[in-house]
Amino acid sequence: MPPPQDPDDPRNALDAALSVRDRDVVATVTEAVRHGQVRLAFQPVVAAQAQGRVAFYESFVRVLDPTGRIIPAAEFMREVDETEAGRLLDCAALDRGLCHLRETPDLRLAVNMSARSIGFPRWRQLLERGLRDDPTLGERLILEIAEPSAMLLPDLTLDFMRACQPLGIAFALDDFGSDVTRFRWFRELPFDILKFDGQFVRGVAGDPDNQVLLRAFQALATEFDLLTVAESVENAADAAFLAGIGVTCLQGYYFAAPTLQPPWRDTAGRASA
Repeated sequence: MPPPQDPDDPRNALDAALSVRDRDVVATVTEAVRHGQVRLAFQPVVAAQAQGRVAFYESFVRVLDPTGRIIPAAEFMREVDETEAGRLLDCAALDRGLCHLRETPDLRLAVNMSARSIGFPRWRQLLERGLRDDPTLGERLILEIAEPSAMLLPDLTLDFMRACQPLGIAFALDDFGSDVTRFRWFRELPFDILKFDGQFVRGVAGDPDNQVLLRAFQALATEFDLLTVAESVENAADAAFLAGIGVTCLQGYYFAAPTLQPPWRDTAGRASA
């Protein structure tokens, strides 16, 4: 039996405060999903060699607090990912993403998900029903899985990806390079797109070390016949360097901020998110 904690120890007080905060965050997200206080924001991903052309859009789930304020994703994503609230968020994102694909026949959209949602019955039912109602959605849907999530459940992810390939669904490995990839699984998981983590992209035009890494990442992607996306592109110099080493697509504030108003709709007054 572990020794009793000293309530006067500041480390124990901090642990207790963090535990309460995490429970509050999970409860807030769960209530937001229950009451429909979830939105998608959209950011364009542009062709590196023709930067005025949008290749597809990425959608990001946004949660609203009771006052209607957007809760920054960094405040809850890590806490909810291992909980049912995380699965419900993935369900809400997929449901709304499929709705946009149905409404806009020429739209191609990436929807983020956790590998944990693959085994969540409600999420799988949403995907299967959406594709059953309109089989063309699969050819325009990109499912984006973060590298640490994919490598956490590689067998489950592999089986799911193989089942989805005949339906036309593409898969993007997000945040590539942010974690130590288990190379065996990287070779076996049939991703279509590698997204280079923003920590290597920001300021790369003036960073020789990250230039070496990104050239290596791009060479690896080329060998495996994968498309590539550089995230967090924030200036023209970085965009030019990335296009010069052969990166397929670029994404970041240099091109557009995420917006709650679907950019493909011709409307004014778009709200940034």
